[in-house]
Amino acid sequence: MNEPSLPTSPDALRADAPRPGDSYVQSFARGLEVLRSFGADAPAQTLSEAAERTGLTRAGARRILLTLQHLGYVESEGRLFRLSPKVLELGFAYLSSQPVWQLAQPVMEELTATLKESCSASVLDGDEIVYVLRIPASKIMSINLGIGSRLPAYCTSMGRVLLAGLPDDQLKARLAAMTLERRTAKTVTDPERLLEVLQQVRLQGFALVAEELEEGLVSMAAPIVNRAGRVVAAVNISGQQHRTPPAHMLEVFLPKLLAAAARINAMVKAQD
Repeated sequence: MNEPSLPTSPDALRADAPRPGDSYVQSFARGLEVLRSFGADAPAQTLSEAAERTGLTRAGARRILLTLQHLGYVESEGRLFRLSPKVLELGFAYLSSQPVWQLAQPVMEELTATLKESCSASVLDGDEIVYVLRIPASKIMSINLGIGSRLPAYCTSMGRVLLAGLPDDQLKARLAAMTLERRTAKTVTDPERLLEVLQQVRLQGFALVAEELEEGLVSMAAPIVNRAGRVVAAVNISGQQHRTPPAHMLEVFLPKLLAAAARINAMVKAQD
């Protein structure tokens, strides 16, 4: 008996949405959706909650959760299901397949020690950045960040560097489909203005974002490029407005950040 289909969603309604077939395994996709339904806002879920969050029937969610439990990726306690530590293998497989970050970590640690501010690296995934490495100096944000954390690309320094690295046609298409929410009074939410900002980032080779993601937060990012010159990641340094205002970051932080990025770029190119 076939499983009931998922309720229609924006992705499912798209003309180019994948259909079950030789190149798309729907049950596998549903399993990944169940895994992704767990998070900081839902560390443990009942069967009904998992079904509701993923749009699956209770029967479909039950089969997937029990399969994940059998494989060791999910644990259960009474009516509640939660992820097991084995899930970390999935993320570690990605990080270990990119050995450059093991080489880059000492460079970033040195930058943090020199500037006494947190240093991070991220890659672009859709409209978000995903942290792949973070060297914290102190807690400067209300958001708890770590490897795997996601933030919107349009209002973060690393996100702007990564967006600016896209070809023009891809960048314009991405911005046209992006939802630009006002995070603070200073967040740039006008698509045309944001495009101008990103073009400037591309020209100058770095991005500086002051209090657009969170009030009081200032960050600066530089691109990481491969041998072909394509932007593949970004590295940043973050600080607080009262302690490291933009003018101070440009004068003191920027030369050291660009030097650190250049060292990491050399490592990336050596790995290609």
